[in-house]
Amino acid sequence: MDARLATPVRVLRYALGLTATLAGLDKFFNILADWGSYVSSVAASTLPVSVNTFMQLVGVIEIAVGVAILALAPRLGAYVASAWLLLVAVNLALGGHFDVAVRDVVMSIAAFTVARAIEVTATETATAPSRARAVTAHS
Repeated sequence: MDARLATPVRVLRYALGLTATLAGLDKFFNILADWGSYVSSVAASTLPVSVNTFMQLVGVIEIAVGVAILALAPRLGAYVASAWLLLVAVNLALGGHFDVAVRDVVMSIAAFTVARAIEVTATETATAPSRARAVTAHS
């Protein structure tokens, strides 16, 4: 990957990781939003638990995804965030929150982009020594 992209990808990774972690934490406090109000009636009617309990479970998952993106498994965390955000966007659209659904689709695309950029960097790093040996052997 072009070295000029390293900083923007890193910043986007941190932004996604921190956003997921902070949103997950807020599922327990509802300071940023009344998260339960974003659960569509379709989703709420199928839940085996209360909306509040469901949102706390969502919070735990979002914290785990955020920590994965930030430190433990950035590529996997970014792919999970990408899929998760698409599911959230579907729920939001079902509930009529189209403006927020669009934002989450864009965030999903950003998370997918981060995951792919990490893959490209890992692939290039893994193949760089073999390329260097091949150049040296032919010199």
